Amino acid sequence: MKIFVDGADIAEIRELAEIGIVDGVTTNPSIIAKSGKDFFKVIKEITEIIHGPVSAEVVATEHKKMVEEGLRLRDIAENVTVKVPLTLEGLHACNILSSQDIMVNVTLCFSANQAVLAAKCGATFISPFVGRLDDIGENGMSLIADIVNIYKNYHFDTEILVASIRNVSHCHQAALLGADAITAPSSVIRQLVKHPLTDAGLEIFLQDWQKTGQRILGK
Repeated sequence: MKIFVDGADIAEIRELAEIGIVDGVTTNPSIIAKSGKDFFKVIKEITEIIHGPVSAEVVATEHKKMVEEGLRLRDIAENVTVKVPLTLEGLHACNILSSQDIMVNVTLCFSANQAVLAAKCGATFISPFVGRLDDIGENGMSLIADIVNIYKNYHFDTEILVASIRNVSHCHQAALLGADAITAPSSVIRQLVKHPLTDAGLEIFLQDWQKTGQRILGK
């Protein structure tokens, strides 16, 4: 399963990338606004750190303008994935951009029907928002299960990029269901490595090693 960082914190992205656990990055207008930085500079810097897909979102609502913005975003770097909303206009833009071999991430997906349409329009990624569905009393991961099964039925090439992840349980369930990728805040990604028994076991190993009076390096 691919792991994408959902954010625009350059230091965090660089550190996680150096560890070797990051395959891509997703951003959106809200994330960029919170960073307080220049949009194009942020995307450019991220693409220089991450060689995988980096999603940058259009802000137009009409498909011709979306395409124009998408082409401008793609000019930043070849690994930019143009992010469009799951509307009829967004699907139209997706169809045009994907026909030009430009990666497209169709975002704000909340139903399996929407996911089918995105795949038919050539989306590289579909981004179902599981956390927001949970917020309104629905089961976000059930949507992922439905999309996984439907895409298998019809052999769609679109990758399922689970978004709006709030906790490590979402990551676990996405992996079990066979989602292609997740995108999560760096704080959630860091929690994936955590387990109390790992910390306790390491502490015991270190204490026992110190008792031997030996060293691996130096005298």
